[in-house]
Amino acid sequence: MGLTRDFFITLSQNQALNSAAKRWGLKLGAQSVVAGTNIEEMIASVKKLNAQGISATVDNLGEFVYEREEALKAKEEILAVIQAIHDHQVDAHISLKPTQLGLDISYNFCLENLREIIEKANQYGIFVNFDTEDYGHLQPTFDLIDELSADYNNIGTVIQAYFYHSMENIKKYKDFRLRIVKGAYKEPEHLAYQDKKDIDENYIKLIEYHLLNGKFTSIATHDHHIINHVKQFVKQHNIPKDKFEFQMLYGFRKDLQLQLVKEGFHFCTYVPFGNDWFGYFMRRLAERPQNLSLIAKQIFNKKTNTAIGVGALALILMRANKKRKKHTAKQRKCSGNYKK
Repeated sequence: MGLTRDFFITLSQNQALNSAAKRWGLKLGAQSVVAGTNIEEMIASVKKLNAQGISATVDNLGEFVYEREEALKAKEEILAVIQAIHDHQVDAHISLKPTQLGLDISYNFCLENLREIIEKANQYGIFVNFDTEDYGHLQPTFDLIDELSADYNNIGTVIQAYFYHSMENIKKYKDFRLRIVKGAYKEPEHLAYQDKKDIDENYIKLIEYHLLNGKFTSIATHDHHIINHVKQFVKQHNIPKDKFEFQMLYGFRKDLQLQLVKEGFHFCTYVPFGNDWFGYFMRRLAERPQNLSLIAKQIFNKKTNTAIGVGALALILMRANKKRKKHTAKQRKCSGNYKK
């Protein structure tokens, strides 16, 4: 396709594009993979999934927060999501990122924000999953889990298969409900596998280990080859269906999601919502080249080449941001002239 993983990772980390995307809302096509910008829209999406026999894990989008005010706002939003899940009695739980709640500001500040969220979720019997992020935040996230799990049993986390030491972590946390993923961040060669074949092989090893030894396994993949492998594995080892679930992202492979439900498997859809969608969206494209073709028809005009479409998306956002800066500079200049 000509578009590389690095290209999308770079876009996902571009603050100017992220800011511009927030102002544009979901007008650029992300509504296909993001379940609205507010709680009301998200709940409506979750109810539709529930009606099809699908549960949800809800992500109030946002990450890498460096201001206390923004972290506190994110905490209140997640608390409101928990309340909405309880009030509407939908089949859903929470996924969150520690960096959204202040991990880069202060470990203790983040810990207290998380404790408040987990306490409220625990009162309502709602599970909270800690999404793991880039390698620099991995150990602090595990530290938070270690500390909070001493008081709560409604938390779990994510194991990323591209890290060399992921088997050590899955063994350490085998008594937790775990989501197993391949990994969506750019990591150096001395820390993580770079080749898809190596990542896939390790991913299957992790899944098999946790299915045989773990508490509950969420198998997060759109790869039908891996899904078929898991089906055969659980059949051969007589693993009951209530010990695991398949997970996919909102808007991806809808037919396969429904087919797995029809076959009697537990299924959970990862449901992101909010205005802070750009980084999430770009990483989904970076994760697997196939994701481009999976969502191309939903996001871009059929006559538009996918690569051109994504490039145009970035270009539109960059131009929108540049126009805003010019407008702001012009206003400041006028203001300065007025003061004179």
